[in-house]
Amino acid sequence: MSEETQVISNDQRNTNLKSFFLNNKKSVITIILIILLFLFCYFFYIDYKDDKKLQISEQYNLAVIKYDSTNPDSSIKEMIKIINLKDSTYSPLALYFLLDNNLLNSKDEINQYFEMLINEVNLDKQVLNLIIFKMGLYNSASANEQDILKILNPLINSENIWQSHALYILAEYFFAKNEETKSKEFFEKIIELKNSNPQIKLEAQKRLQRDFSE
Repeated sequence: MSEETQVISNDQRNTNLKSFFLNNKKSVITIILIILLFLFCYFFYIDYKDDKKLQISEQYNLAVIKYDSTNPDSSIKEMIKIINLKDSTYSPLALYFLLDNNLLNSKDEINQYFEMLINEVNLDKQVLNLIIFKMGLYNSASANEQDILKILNPLINSENIWQSHALYILAEYFFAKNEETKSKEFFEKIIELKNSNPQIKLEAQKRLQRDFSE
């Protein structure tokens, strides 16, 4: 292609582009505005989330700092507020704080918070599994067999870092109820598990030797 022909071709291409934009001016402007609006909303949302997270963080830290074991009512109210905000980080931490300090007496209320976090909050998978484990541990002394299995099934039926811990809870649960056959089965499952936690596996081996050896 000669230089003159190439120039003509480039000019024609530019003319075609100009013609296209002129003929579709409204559509092009609309698309640009939509893109700009999307970007604005996206960055606004990111800033909003960051600001909200910071506010919840400050709310949580202040409740912890102000906690007084002789007069815990204010901290309890604040922690419950944080749980109900359904934040993926601080709502679980608020529930842990209430549990670790024995600040709630109602099992039904505590289980409602567990259920809300599990079913209504967008949690990282490992955080979700930890909450399920804690719910199982919390209920292990009082739940019936059907309920404890329902709680822990998501952990014992999938590969995760809490699987052997959940199996251990069930082994101890059935041992406490003098259901030794079931208890032994769960201890053995821990031993057979490929990715079993080393400490949990060692404890399971000790229990099998101590309580089930003939």
